[in-house]
Amino acid sequence: MADWIEAGTKAPAFTLPDADGNKVKLSDLKGQPVVVYFYPKDDTPGCTKEACAFRDRYGELTDLGVQLLGVSGDTAESHQDFRDKYDLPFPLLVDKDHKMSEKYGAYREKNMYGKKSMGIQRSTFLIDADGKVAKVWKRVRVDGHDDQVIEAVKALA
Repeated sequence: MADWIEAGTKAPAFTLPDADGNKVKLSDLKGQPVVVYFYPKDDTPGCTKEACAFRDRYGELTDLGVQLLGVSGDTAESHQDFRDKYDLPFPLLVDKDHKMSEKYGAYREKNMYGKKSMGIQRSTFLIDADGKVAKVWKRVRVDGHDDQVIEAVKALA
């Protein structure tokens, strides 16, 4: 199990398909801030609340020049349904084998009601225009997280 990527380090490269099969590469996004948020599962209460909070603030993020990306281990079909159901305007990336989640340290042992399992820990990474990790939120609490992300992006400027 990988350790968390820390602020100040180079963001691990990735190329993943989005819900429509388009390849999204971190290297193609250089020159702008990127917010990558990892979430456990499409269309579950916490993940829906988080995605909708980002949806509702998406205009502010794009005004700040940010590319927002959601990442989970769900299938492209699941991402399409989730995106369409909640009108999500940003790409949801398919990390079926959890390789990207592992590189960032977001795929880890979780303990739910005493039952241990491996899965994606809700976490967010702010990557600056030079490809360095500027801020890391581990074990994210959904309420107010969109505010935290926007404040951190503003602090980059």
